[in-house]
Amino acid sequence: MNRWLQKNIIYIAGALTGAVAGYLYWQEIGCANGTCLITSKPVNSTVYGALMGALIFGLFKKNKAKKNEN
Repeated sequence: MNRWLQKNIIYIAGALTGAVAGYLYWQEIGCANGTCLITSKPVNSTVYGALMGALIFGLFKKNKAKKNEN
């Protein structure tokens, strides 16, 4: 597996989960009159969900301790 992909797999999983959740939110709840900035279009809702998912999943990423902390 690619090293970059291994380092960022948690962010990618979060973005995919958030994108699906954002699209489902638009489809089920959405905004009827089109004045809502995020939920008025499926693209906006999906991108916002992907961003929020990546940020939230990123909170659970473990940081590796530095070897030379002396």
